Amino acid sequence: MSTSHTSPNDEHHWQPLAETEAKVRALESLLVEAGHLTPADIDQMVEEFVHNLGPMNGAQVIAKAWADPQYHARLLANASAAIDELGFLGLQTEVVVAVENTPTVHHMVVCTLCSCYPWTLLGIPPTWFKDPQYRSRSVIEPRAVLADFGVTLADDVEVKVWDTSAEVRYLVVPQRPAGTDGLSETELAGLVTRDSMLGVGFALAPQATT
Repeated sequence: MSTSHTSPNDEHHWQPLAETEAKVRALESLLVEAGHLTPADIDQMVEEFVHNLGPMNGAQVIAKAWADPQYHARLLANASAAIDELGFLGLQTEVVVAVENTPTVHHMVVCTLCSCYPWTLLGIPPTWFKDPQYRSRSVIEPRAVLADFGVTLADDVEVKVWDTSAEVRYLVVPQRPAGTDGLSETELAGLVTRDSMLGVGFALAPQATT
């Protein structure tokens, strides 16, 4: 399947922060009053999102795959099991398929129906990932969408678009940047971006992190 999207800088549809906060607080109050949650439950969830969920987890997975050929093979063969080895499976990341970018094939991820997203690996989905234009264009004109993100590919590079769902999430393994042979896994992880794991960006060159 293929796709495209609006510019990642197009944020005209965001609500003012104060309005969003007011709605969140009202919803929290209703859930607490109904007995579905306690304030401690809410604090724990916030703590989880702030400290334990996010693209730093996915970056560790990619860095290990780059550095460890055996782990790389396991990730491509059974991503869910390989990710579970690092303790990152769960919360919208129960079943994951890893797809690898190469010099001849470039993968990108979209959710055409809603905004299914591997929270444990990448954190909360960005606004553009949920935008109807991204979700529709990505399957119609993926190269144009990639160009919106500054990703230009040669004509002979095949673009594959993966439509994530409630049953399966996808993780793009970006190409390892040149000049990184002597880097540790921690240093490699610093080159992996959220966008590169969605296929709408490239991993950073080593000098880009200095």
